Amino acid sequence: MSVYLTGATGFVGKNLISYFDNKIEIKKHVKGEEFYISQKIVIHLAGKAHDLKNISNKEEYYEVNTELTKKIFDAFLISDSSVFIMLSSVKAVADSVFGSLSEDCEPNPKTHYGKSKLLAESYILSKNIPEDKRVFILRPCMIHGPSNKGNLNLLYKLVSKRIPWILGAFKNMRSYCSIDNLLFVINELIKNNKIPSGVYNVADNECLSTNEIISLISSSNNQKPIVFNLSPLIVKFIAKIGDIIPLPLNSERLKKLTESYVVSNKKLKKYIVKELPLTSKQGIIKTLKSFKK
Repeated sequence: MSVYLTGATGFVGKNLISYFDNKIEIKKHVKGEEFYISQKIVIHLAGKAHDLKNISNKEEYYEVNTELTKKIFDAFLISDSSVFIMLSSVKAVADSVFGSLSEDCEPNPKTHYGKSKLLAESYILSKNIPEDKRVFILRPCMIHGPSNKGNLNLLYKLVSKRIPWILGAFKNMRSYCSIDNLLFVINELIKNNKIPSGVYNVADNECLSTNEIISLISSSNNQKPIVFNLSPLIVKFIAKIGDIIPLPLNSERLKKLTESYVVSNKKLKKYIVKELPLTSKQGIIKTLKSFKK
């Protein structure tokens, strides 16, 4: 098996290369080069991630997430490749979720990141797929794993410094996606030709609250969590100040830390009749342990 890979230097790309551990031939796409695909599998991971600081040029999202995807997908269609896997995002559908997010939900992204991902998806879905090819659009929720530098890492640093958690009064449930589970899914899509083309959410089976994450972080350091149930009104006021001057908490970060965002993976589980390698808690603990190094 041979793979044409974009985004090889990103978090998911590096882990994917390690996951296959030289068992397959991987051709890494070099930024700026033309797409010439002779490999059987195309895995398109390259993209511009969501910028929480909102300082990115909006055109960059469309240049990378939309136009680049169009080019590589066009190259795939005229190649002898049999499988195309694109990494999209649940943010291509919704920035806020009420209930559970499934593949049937009507997309309504609010950010340029989400809109650019949805445009890429729409382009792929608008094409006629030859019978000898399979095409998968994966929408993972928050991906995490060892060496990840995202919000989970920031939360870990905050709790590890014994800074009190003042958001205890906020109740939420969130879906997470362990890098181990994501790579397992990608491998199953490649190997199992009975899985039909389509859009699939990718998430761990269980949801966790942010307060549970705080407890797991504290436990990983053999500490007791310091949690204060500060009034949500006071917290939101502090966050608004953080929008103006640099504070650890601003409105965007508060939303990320306290909102519920439950993602259904039922469609994927219907076709992958195997258990995911890690439970949500096991995945989080594995990630937390890596932060100690």
